[in-house]
Amino acid sequence: MTGGGRWKLAGCTLFITGASRGIGKAIALKAAKDGANIVIAAKTAEPHPKLPGTIYTAAAEIEAAGGKALPCIVNVREEQQIINAVEKAVKTFGGIDILVNNASAISLTGTLETETKKVNLMMDVNVRGTYLTSKTCLPHLRKSRNPHILNLSPPMNLNPMWFKNHCAYTISKYGMSMCVLGMAEEFRGEVAVNALWPKTAIHTAAMDMLGGSGIEKQCRKTDILADAAYCILTKPKTFTGNFVIDEVLLREEGVKDFDVYAIAPGHPLMPDFFLDVETDMTARKQEGYGASQALKEEKKLSGSQHEGPAGAKADTAKPLSPVAETFRVIQGAVTEESVRTTQGVFQFELSGDEGGTWYIDLKSQGGSAGFGKPPVAADVVMSMSSADFVKMFTGKLKPTLAFMSGKLRIKGNMALAIKLEKMLTQLNSKL
Repeated sequence: MTGGGRWKLAGCTLFITGASRGIGKAIALKAAKDGANIVIAAKTAEPHPKLPGTIYTAAAEIEAAGGKALPCIVNVREEQQIINAVEKAVKTFGGIDILVNNASAISLTGTLETETKKVNLMMDVNVRGTYLTSKTCLPHLRKSRNPHILNLSPPMNLNPMWFKNHCAYTISKYGMSMCVLGMAEEFRGEVAVNALWPKTAIHTAAMDMLGGSGIEKQCRKTDILADAAYCILTKPKTFTGNFVIDEVLLREEGVKDFDVYAIAPGHPLMPDFFLDVETDMTARKQEGYGASQALKEEKKLSGSQHEGPAGAKADTAKPLSPVAETFRVIQGAVTEESVRTTQGVFQFELSGDEGGTWYIDLKSQGGSAGFGKPPVAADVVMSMSSADFVKMFTGKLKPTLAFMSGKLRIKGNMALAIKLEKMLTQLNSKL
């Protein structure tokens, strides 16, 4: 079944979960160019109202790229659907050479905010789905000349900051990584089992839903993961038990130009979850639990700029404190247009100097901002130190970076929270 020569994956059969769009489809298309057989194991048979692509549109793209496609309706929560798809794949293509466990569910919510059905979804798709799909494919993989399992999951970083804001999600993704750890050793010499994770955020339709418009500038294309996956899947089966970061591997393979992977070349990139090592990942230097380069850059930017906007002219004879001055400027910047486009109420629970409850109401007519609880129920509650709040509203600390580094805790509507970043860019010139 395994091809050779220039087209390394020619004739190989890849079983890819969640391959109807995003990262899974990108990996499928890269293999299809070699003339591979792709089993599209995904649940979208009818067009999704928000997410593009179905197993059938993906199949058409794979065929156009030079591969053979077998679209199978598979919800990895349903064991029988996995079994049926694997049997169909073996009957159609004669076996399975590669399994890519890409299907994943996400909810970036705290313990008290995560509904049980969301917990079940993440555990069922990420951990149980990966485990059962691997189990079902393994008897067939063992018959291949160079079999691989590749899980899209992170290195297991036990820094508490990656648990405290989204404990259930982290447990579920690390469950996928533990499958790599265990199965790589269990099937050493027979089947290669590895994990792949991006160094930066990757632009997908799901990321648009999570991050809102404008988030794509901070992301790379799915191509970088497709290229990294191809490198792994074309290595001998002795390459096993590795937790690979896309950029690190590609640098080792001789890639020097990473701008080709950027959505907006030159724009700062958002680091992905679970990574807090130095940007020069090849050095693998960690300090304590580690601190991401992005964090270090943020510290550099803000370290010598401790002052808030207190120096600005205030309405009273006595200068306002940095937090109060920030809210005064926000109040003055609120427009009917910002209320109409945002339609959200933000509550801030600040600690440290000037701690307490503050709010921005961008839902009620006219909008308002100030000290105390909002006039109507908050859609989003954000908790952080007053010093970090001032940095965030003066452009010295990005909200996404504050959230990912644990400086900002968010409860409520995550998509609405991301809208705040867009609003901040408009406010920064006034603060």
